Amino acid sequence: MPRDLVRRWEGLILLLLVAVVLWASVSVDGFANPSNVSFLLLDTTEIALMALTMTLVVVAAEIDLSVASTLGLSCAVLGWLWNAGLPIEAIMPVCLLAGALCGALNGLLVTRLGLPSLAVTIGTFALYRGLAYVILGDQAVADLPPAYTALATQTLGPIPLVTILVAVLAVVAGTVLHATGVGRSIFALGAGEEAAYFSGVRVKRIKFWLFVASGACAALASLVYTFRYASARADNGVGLELAVVAAVLLGGVSIFGGRGTLPGVLMAVLLLGVVRNALILADVANEVLNFVTGLLLVASVLAPNLGAVWRRRSSLHKASLHKEGKSVS
Repeated sequence: MPRDLVRRWEGLILLLLVAVVLWASVSVDGFANPSNVSFLLLDTTEIALMALTMTLVVVAAEIDLSVASTLGLSCAVLGWLWNAGLPIEAIMPVCLLAGALCGALNGLLVTRLGLPSLAVTIGTFALYRGLAYVILGDQAVADLPPAYTALATQTLGPIPLVTILVAVLAVVAGTVLHATGVGRSIFALGAGEEAAYFSGVRVKRIKFWLFVASGACAALASLVYTFRYASARADNGVGLELAVVAAVLLGGVSIFGGRGTLPGVLMAVLLLGVVRNALILADVANEVLNFVTGLLLVASVLAPNLGAVWRRRSSLHKASLHKEGKSVS
């Protein structure tokens, strides 16, 4: 069992996570403090929420680089409607709808026009952020309801309530991906779209709804982000798409689709969060934080592919030795 665990990429991520947590607990002052644990979990909430649906999208051999801009646009909608005098209970569903519509536009462009998702979401990455500035400008809306801003940071012991929300949604997403026919169809899409189509998989429909779900989760993350910082701004969430993609790829999801697990992605989210938190407590410069994130992203793409090449060569070598042994006998 231990050897099988290490051979799996998710097992390596788990071991690395445990090692980094132990190192930080011993070497970094204040890391193991319950208040810091709460802050660490809060700081990874939005990334985890967006990574849930991003995992499904990437397993299907697509990508959504507009998630952080969708988050910013939903924040701008919330601030604009709050300034207009609408109750917050009516605004939140509108924000979720706005995020779903952003995802729907991505899905339509990919499935109906046949455009590559990388190009589409790079375009909507700029489009949605621009719309956020059109709606709200550069102002910050900070007079949000105290009950909701308090709820976004409230904890149950050291565990934030929003972390429990992430755990519930993770169970739902994990069940869909790993234990339903829809999940098997998503993996089939990533393994080969044409083969999946001839196997009866509704390729366009599944891809469309995956993008809708990605947009809706980004909007949900925008609500958490806005209430947590008690500020609705058009530039909320700038740069988070890099952290989301890094977590998904570091978690063992193949950039080419067809392979990956949700538990691996969640462990990668925690690993990135722990590394960032420990370096911040150690007073490391922000440039170093960006370097480490980029390094982990490159490693997450390179290491699994090098492992696959090594396994193929090992198999060919064993087959060659077996053939030589037969010919000698």
